Amino acid sequence: MLLAVLSGFILAALAPWLTRSLQDKAGWVLALLPAGLFVYFLSWVPVVVAEGAQVVAYPWIPGLDISLTMLVDGLSLLFALLISGIGTFIIIYAGGYLHGHEYLPRFYAIMFSFMAAMLGVVLSNNLITLFVFWELTSITSYLLIGFHHEEKESRWYALQGLIVTVGGGLALLAGLIMLALAGGSFELHEILASEELRDYGFYAGMVILILLGTFTKSAQVPFHFWLPNAMAAPTPVSAFLHSATMVKAGVYLMARLNPGIGGTELWLYALGIFGALTMFTGSFMALRSTGLKAVLAYTTVMALGTLTMLIGIGTEQAIIAAMTFLLAHALYKAALFMLAGALDHETGTKDITRLGGLRQLMPITFITACVAALSLAGLPPLFGFIAKELMFEATLQAPLISTFTTVLAVVSAIMIVAMAAVFSLRPFLGPLKETPKKPHEAPLSMLIGPVVLAGLSLVFGLAGFLPATALVGPAVAAVHGAPLDFDLYLWHGINLPLMLSVLAVVAGLLLFWQWDRVLAVYRRMTFIDRFGPERGYEKLMDGLVWLAAWQTRLLQNGYMRNYLLTIVLTTVGLTGWTFFVHTGSSAPLGTIEFAVHEIVVAGLVVLGAIVASVTSSRLGAVATLGMVGFGIALLYVFFSAPDLGTTQIMVETLTVILLVLVLFRLPAFQNLSSAAARLRDAVVALSLGGLMTLLILAVNAVEVTDRISDQLVAWSYPEAHGRNIVNVILVDFRALDTLGEIFVVGLAAIGVYAMIRLRAEDRKK
Repeated sequence: MLLAVLSGFILAALAPWLTRSLQDKAGWVLALLPAGLFVYFLSWVPVVVAEGAQVVAYPWIPGLDISLTMLVDGLSLLFALLISGIGTFIIIYAGGYLHGHEYLPRFYAIMFSFMAAMLGVVLSNNLITLFVFWELTSITSYLLIGFHHEEKESRWYALQGLIVTVGGGLALLAGLIMLALAGGSFELHEILASEELRDYGFYAGMVILILLGTFTKSAQVPFHFWLPNAMAAPTPVSAFLHSATMVKAGVYLMARLNPGIGGTELWLYALGIFGALTMFTGSFMALRSTGLKAVLAYTTVMALGTLTMLIGIGTEQAIIAAMTFLLAHALYKAALFMLAGALDHETGTKDITRLGGLRQLMPITFITACVAALSLAGLPPLFGFIAKELMFEATLQAPLISTFTTVLAVVSAIMIVAMAAVFSLRPFLGPLKETPKKPHEAPLSMLIGPVVLAGLSLVFGLAGFLPATALVGPAVAAVHGAPLDFDLYLWHGINLPLMLSVLAVVAGLLLFWQWDRVLAVYRRMTFIDRFGPERGYEKLMDGLVWLAAWQTRLLQNGYMRNYLLTIVLTTVGLTGWTFFVHTGSSAPLGTIEFAVHEIVVAGLVVLGAIVASVTSSRLGAVATLGMVGFGIALLYVFFSAPDLGTTQIMVETLTVILLVLVLFRLPAFQNLSSAAARLRDAVVALSLGGLMTLLILAVNAVEVTDRISDQLVAWSYPEAHGRNIVNVILVDFRALDTLGEIFVVGLAAIGVYAMIRLRAEDRKK
């Protein structure tokens, strides 16, 4: 199982070389890996159906309780089969779509990396590894969206997707840590077995943080805008990442956590309401779009909202509907995206209004598009019809929000029926329109995927028991937390969900008939673009740029004194606030005994600092600062740290020599700080000194029972085989520290030697 996940990364490293070697056959050969993974995951289905969830553990970092643990159950297997199965056709499709492209080797490398990361997300049982793979999907999708990196638009939209999803990922990380604390483990199967998650004191905050991560990933309102913009990526990317896999990562995590943290009013309202709004928004925006990929992108937003809404409703019927809808959507949407790419590839345009009459020139594409679009519209005998019927039934039975969800579901279904008809009929019927390229049927590599996936939509619709037993049933058991008995079939009798389906189809066809007029009305609604969430994102980015410029002017203005003031005041503020908040006036303060020679050296250090601050001579300032440094070296020696004392003397000597050689030719200070500035600096310096004094006194008041020096003495001979304890500590126990000091001494020696040589050369001149 671990090799199955990591094999994608291995092939990603080899893909560029293989692509150049195999030439036109690269897509077909490279597709053998996801095809083999599909067969491997398929072999796990009987095991999961018979025995339930399986945990496969591989130790990774045992000391930190982090392991590569895989959770294999119905939900993870369903996603793994979709990732590997659809991934097989996408790799083949890319070989035809990007044939001859100079960046095709790079594309395969990134695509296989993404595939491996996505498999890691859905199979990980450990929260840390899940999050690592989660972020890898964001990074690889950023590279795929920006595949055409020479184009400014591609770079902008790739960065937009990255910022939105990674920003949500930060919230998700905090939520997952809270989840681990609430469940007492980082292993998902142990966390979900806990019955105390909903009683966790910070349950609301934990859920909100997790949902921020899942909502951004799965393009829920108001974060939905990045997904249609990601269509700047090549069609194979859109077909894989943004229909069947990455955007469903958020849906996967919500479904995975549903048994543990679902079932509350917060969960119901958050997922139910935002999911329904996303469903409606996606359908509405699809109706006003004319680009092939834009239409499909917004219908994907609709589907993601539907899945989120159903998981939020959380009833048995809703969970069955969610898993059925997930499978149906993956089949027809991946097929439709690949067909959109085929139309664009063979005609040279993505604009639906510029296409027409292609039925006889592209008959296979036409038939396949009709079958997949029928499933999108939810018409029998396609699998999408079963999913839509179950969705209507679930919204009608939803607790508390049934009216809200049902109304939005019906309105959304009407608009989706219209757009399914637009996609499948407008480019193919009517008179042939002139296109930038002479249209013809796409090659086999670009048609095999859509044909097979659309065919599966038909087969699963006619034989619903196949997906119900092997795919949907185990997934429902994982999401619900217990197995459920149900059947998937086309005819449920004449009931309210069927009536709603008929209403959606009739109204949707009427809307399709008047689509040109509706489109004209929609295009006058410019306020949507001016005030939508994407404009909010752009304003936020502008605000970040302004904030960065402001803090640069304030903090990074080129004046060393301002840098020092900022560092010192920040240290005093944060450390002092922490000290006094946690200890108040009750902090015990110890006493320090001083010897006479220590007082004398400390006095010289203070005196040197004062003279360096008030003198008007550059050379005098350097000399007195040297006195401070050498005094510190003596204090190191007094407190049994001769190695530090030696290093300090070397560094101080080099510093004094360098400063003297540079400054002795310069005149005296011409401008001194104002009295107010000197007073400010004195207050800041005394604040830091006073705080450090308090901290040292507080530390000295703490009774240390076991000193580390005692342990080092005990280890010296038996562990390091040395009788000279100081040498053993320096060479064995603190080897890297001593190595650093040797480097410092060596650099000091090189610096002094260089200065002497330069002075000698000056005399010769």
